[in-house]
Amino acid sequence: MSDDGDFEVDIPELAEDDPMRAFLPQSFGKKTKEADVAAQIDRTKRPAGQALPSTQSAAAKDQDALSKSPESDEDKSDENDDSDDSDDSDDDEFPISHELVLKTHERAVTTASLDPSGSRLVTGSTDCTLKLHDFASMTPTTLRAFKSVDPSASKTSTNSETHPINHVAFNPLSGGTFLCVSAHPQAKIMNRDGEILAEFIKGDMYLRDMNNTKGHVSEVTTGTWNPVNRDICVTAGTDSTLRIWDVNFKRSQKEVIVHKSRAAGSAGRTRMTAVVWGSPMQGGNNVLVAAALDGSLVMWSGDGPHARPAAEIREAHKPNTWTGGIDISSDGRMVVTRGGDDFIKLWDTRKFKSPVVTVSHPSTSDHYASTNIRYSPTSSSIITGSPTGHLHILNPGNLKPELVTPVTLGSPLIAVEWHPKLNQIVTGSVNAEVHILYNPDTSVRGAVDVMSRAPKKRHVDDDPNFTTDQSTGISGDSIVTPGGVMSSSSGTSYAARHPTVGLTASGRSRDPRRPQIPMVTPFMKSQPDEKHINDSIALSSMRDEDPREALLKYADLAKNDPLFTNAWKDTQPITQYAQLSDDEDEDGPDKKKVKR
Repeated sequence: MSDDGDFEVDIPELAEDDPMRAFLPQSFGKKTKEADVAAQIDRTKRPAGQALPSTQSAAAKDQDALSKSPESDEDKSDENDDSDDSDDSDDDEFPISHELVLKTHERAVTTASLDPSGSRLVTGSTDCTLKLHDFASMTPTTLRAFKSVDPSASKTSTNSETHPINHVAFNPLSGGTFLCVSAHPQAKIMNRDGEILAEFIKGDMYLRDMNNTKGHVSEVTTGTWNPVNRDICVTAGTDSTLRIWDVNFKRSQKEVIVHKSRAAGSAGRTRMTAVVWGSPMQGGNNVLVAAALDGSLVMWSGDGPHARPAAEIREAHKPNTWTGGIDISSDGRMVVTRGGDDFIKLWDTRKFKSPVVTVSHPSTSDHYASTNIRYSPTSSSIITGSPTGHLHILNPGNLKPELVTPVTLGSPLIAVEWHPKLNQIVTGSVNAEVHILYNPDTSVRGAVDVMSRAPKKRHVDDDPNFTTDQSTGISGDSIVTPGGVMSSSSGTSYAARHPTVGLTASGRSRDPRRPQIPMVTPFMKSQPDEKHINDSIALSSMRDEDPREALLKYADLAKNDPLFTNAWKDTQPITQYAQLSDDEDEDGPDKKKVKR
């Protein structure tokens, strides 16, 4: 001990990896909980090496090798040194460095659409539901849809059918509505909250001439909006027609375009598989281009008349293969199609006769008809999926892959969408996952805002499976029997995955078609005892009596002192029954012979 009264205490030093360091105080006072935005965004970064460089075919490599001049070894070494820089530049050019995964569907996600502002995402699936996601309300720990909608559900019928969702598309000029096309003859216009605003009429299926029908007579495959008029949309159906609708007049289409197939044995009919409406805003032509099942590619003037097509290519793709992907560049000059014959073809609308470029690309439209292909917002790239789960970013000039990156390995990639304002790519896969690819440096809002928020603090009351028995609607600890099935509380809850099954916390049915039935719980069984009921309610004991015994106990009283026939008791003759003789059987006297 020193003279000034200070004590020196030997404290054992802990190693850097000692687990006891977690229990030592790091600072004093109240700590402020702030979200570590950089750490949250880093957690969504895709693994290094996942963005693979594009692989060209052997023939393309040989052709490139022949076209190049011989280089020295020093030049090759310089190229190897710059390869890493090129990969980094690809990551900066394309928003694929980070991803946000939404697992809200149960089956394959066939379509996805973002509103013009990029604040709301609508996805459709083969589970016959629409999932509405709002980026403003999501946090890193609450990645779920705020509403699930079945467009086919009807309150007037308990036996309503459900249909897979083929296509959804927000109005590019009005973010408050979107077009919903399901596997049904009637397309729907819905608002951004999932409510049906209009349902187009169904045509008369017994009319042979499609020009005389008021709507589609068979399944609608896809649709799109007019890029100039917010009230006009077009739908393509399997009845060999394109129908232009005015959303304010749902009782009949504005104009019908009948495509007469020239294929042998088709009787002039085919199925329209894809449609796109070119925008004249950037100097291009207002054209309407559609693909058909007979392999033809037809182009009409967007302003009309639509009696005859402006151009037609009969065998643009192999007949009887589903051409589900079609898109037009922002200048309206180039059209790209992805057919079921495993080819991607590029067409020039000014020379609409033969493809400019044709490349081989495996197709998934034989299983998933809504497989699409899209131009980037600036038409500087073309994106599409593949059966292996890779996202292909193609050059719009020669259709060579600029970048191939895996999104859902082993699960085909069906739907792709590149939003112009957010600079983010939305993909839908067969494994029911929606991936939002983004770059925190070049992307804005959307997934970047979601990962920049503080995680929502989880509470036991957030999941009703912990505190409420949904089957009976009462609170209490549930008894888990051995071998019983426990509800999964991880990820999305059962109520979120089945929006019309079961009961809400208040006891009301989730199915809007079912009437409200008061639920009987132990708290509602407040009836008095049996003695009080028998004393206060007349004839209440008759509920426990046998009706036959209750009537027979008055038999002697009715015989001795009849209530209604008492005046004739003395004069009423006594009923006498005939006695059976010895010769007669118990069955009765002999029957008379029938005269013939």
